[in-house]
Amino acid sequence: MTINKENTVLLVVDMQEKILAAMSNKEQLIDNSERLIKAINVLQLPIISTVQNKKGLGATLPIISDILNSNNQHKEFEKFEFSCVSNENILNALAELDKKNVIIIGIESHVCVQQTVLDLLDDGGFNPIVIADCISSRKEYDKKFALKAMRDFGAYITTYESIIFELLKTAKSPLFKEISKIVK
Repeated sequence: MTINKENTVLLVVDMQEKILAAMSNKEQLIDNSERLIKAINVLQLPIISTVQNKKGLGATLPIISDILNSNNQHKEFEKFEFSCVSNENILNALAELDKKNVIIIGIESHVCVQQTVLDLLDDGGFNPIVIADCISSRKEYDKKFALKAMRDFGAYITTYESIIFELLKTAKSPLFKEISKIVK
């Protein structure tokens, strides 16, 4: 599986204030997600983000929302389905982008993230890339088993720093210094 800027999109799942408050290791989740999204913006990849039942669970965490909205290719969708792929608007947005690789971050690992990943795999047209240090659940064991299930079904599991440099490809890139500052 070749992962490059031309065939990749970032999907940010339900990074909402009211849900984030209950997440395990939420500070690390937020910090890693901020860094990844900033790097994705430098690399100029498109981003799709979701909010689960905005009225009930609130908006995307402001610091994450600000970074997302600085990407001119960012689109946000409200959903009530657990799987992003079950929402026709989100699935259509992914299809329109025509990107095979879908980097996935967000919450909760064992619900919306896992169901989205499994549906992306079922569709057959997508390669889900789960960023292990940019997903979380309320309980660590839920995340642990979600990661195992997603890997067992064929998802690529990696870390935010690894995927950034995989997309960058070389230290000779004119973006290397800017990306390095984000990662440090």
